[in-house]
Amino acid sequence: MRIVAIDLGDKRTGIALGDRITMIASPVACIEVPITENGGQRLIDAIVKEIRGLIGTDRAEVLLGLPINMDGTESPRSKSARAFGQRIAEALGLDVVLVDERRTSVAADARMAQTGLTHKQKKLRRDAIAASAILQVYLDSPETAIDTIQCNP
Repeated sequence: MRIVAIDLGDKRTGIALGDRITMIASPVACIEVPITENGGQRLIDAIVKEIRGLIGTDRAEVLLGLPINMDGTESPRSKSARAFGQRIAEALGLDVVLVDERRTSVAADARMAQTGLTHKQKKLRRDAIAASAILQVYLDSPETAIDTIQCNP
């Protein structure tokens, strides 16, 4: 079964794809739609379109990075991500697994620092690479899953 990871951002949202057979996470897309546009619906539609383009009508495991404070507590952004995760679950008809995303953006930045990309190119790829970091952490340590949002069809 394929696994899709989402790194939700205010301006850009990253998407990554992987599976338990290869145990490799790959960045695949960066959706440049602000989370606030049209109450978030335009972003939901873009995420669903991207994921359906990757998996078709197949079942998949969907992960969403959950922003957690360094002390392990949840923040107001965590609450917002949970609400957005519920909307994604309903739109896809699939459960959404919330995964601790601490340090994934730092990992993405470190990974890109070794490339010859310009600042603009890095900015465009950062969220997709952060999504692949979320997915890779989950593949390596499934206990990073914090909660599952059930799809209510």
